[in-house]
Amino acid sequence: MNNNNDNCIAGILRVILALQQNACPETCLDTCDRPMLGGGTCGLVCNTRPVMIYTCCGNGQPWSMPITKDDTSVCTTASDTCSTVFRVERVEGDAATFRVLAPNPDTTSLNPYVTTNSFFTMDLDCCCVIRCLSDTFVECVN
Repeated sequence: MNNNNDNCIAGILRVILALQQNACPETCLDTCDRPMLGGGTCGLVCNTRPVMIYTCCGNGQPWSMPITKDDTSVCTTASDTCSTVFRVERVEGDAATFRVLAPNPDTTSLNPYVTTNSFFTMDLDCCCVIRCLSDTFVECVN
């Protein structure tokens, strides 16, 4: 695959995906493409760099998706049934597949998100900004 024509968002998402696949406990500069995932607050090694996505026509609002596959409602903001936080799962060319992360219902947990079975694929030419959140551990992902 020739990556010379990739947009910058696709390149950063490839780095995040590689880091998640090879989670490492060391820390460094706090940027989206820093070379290692940080250690968790409870001693667990982080396996996810959660991101928020902003589209070119989103009027400054983060992209939002349902937290379940069965929900057919249109999400415009985060709610009990929608989330604005995602985990990159695959990057192919200028498209990426994301898993929707939901807020952790266990308020005593040190991990802010839980995994869902809701996925979506986005054309990264529609994405103008990604915001990286603090590295974390999310159960049931690899």
